[in-house]
Amino acid sequence: MGKEKVHINIVVIGHVDSGKSTTTGHLIYKLGGIDKRVIERFEKEAAEMNKRSFKYAWMDATTPKYSKARYDEIVKEVSSYLKKVGYNPDKIPFVPISGFEGDNMIERSTNLDWYKGPTLLDALDLISEPKRPSDKPLRLPLQDVYKIGGIGTVPVGRVETGVIKPGVIVTFGPTGLTTEVKSVEMHHEALQEALPGDNVGFNVKNVAVKDLKRGYVASNSKDDPAKEAANFTSQVIIMNHPGQIGNGYAPVLDCHTSHIAVKFAEILTKIDRRSGKELEKEPKFLKNGDAGMVKMIPTKPMVVETFSEYPPLGRFAVRDMRQTVAVGVIKSVEKKEPSGAKVTKSAVKKK
Repeated sequence: MGKEKVHINIVVIGHVDSGKSTTTGHLIYKLGGIDKRVIERFEKEAAEMNKRSFKYAWMDATTPKYSKARYDEIVKEVSSYLKKVGYNPDKIPFVPISGFEGDNMIERSTNLDWYKGPTLLDALDLISEPKRPSDKPLRLPLQDVYKIGGIGTVPVGRVETGVIKPGVIVTFGPTGLTTEVKSVEMHHEALQEALPGDNVGFNVKNVAVKDLKRGYVASNSKDDPAKEAANFTSQVIIMNHPGQIGNGYAPVLDCHTSHIAVKFAEILTKIDRRSGKELEKEPKFLKNGDAGMVKMIPTKPMVVETFSEYPPLGRFAVRDMRQTVAVGVIKSVEKKEPSGAKVTKSAVKKK
């Protein structure tokens, strides 16, 4: 299913029990992505638990009414919000569906005869393929690392920029560990190369699982390899903090797959959040709604990049008190040269 087509990543958003997994599971089933025997087994297990909708997802669901008034209300509310954050709602399809019953998912439903727009599948087919930055140097943040019997160490992650393929010598930031890629796989199929947007696993030679971690970044050793950030300067917007943020504040930064405490070493300026114009030099603090330029120092080794060069590695969320208190983009990075980094024998031979 979809192996010969372009891969596009889609985010399914909704509150708990809103039907996200039921909808996606049902859509995959309707498109033939789940073996009939598997769905029959799920249906049997779900029936035994008295939860029939669980054959599509292990989630509770209720059957909604097909209300045009409620649909119009949602379109109005969401359109208003989308305009505020810079989107044109006229270019966005609002598709009424039933994730449980399957109405309007791949075929038009008589229950929704008042709706004249595309089905969910039609709307997905209308999505334009994003420009993929395959011409940039490789950046692949690791999501996890596995040891697979008979194969070896297999890091997994999403290619953000560049290309990864068998035979390439990769350097992992922030440690500088360098080795050769033996093979690349996606959905259990070997690839000749993986491009931006692909979620892949790749086997590396002579590397132990303990030498790699989530948050490390794979890069091409011969093309701007990823390095540890000594410090970096960011444009930050404070959005949900109950107090004042001053020099020395040390929350957790979620940037690509890394999750590391970072010190706000110096608040350089307060700026206008829309124009970027400087309002105050070296303010004592930033509070809710403020924007500023901040020099940050990681408390542990990490890889970040400027937003202009590598956007997925140059934007972040600031987490504190179990919530997102700020967001930002990285404007400049001062990097450290790796010292005493391990280079495997296969990498030395290739060099």
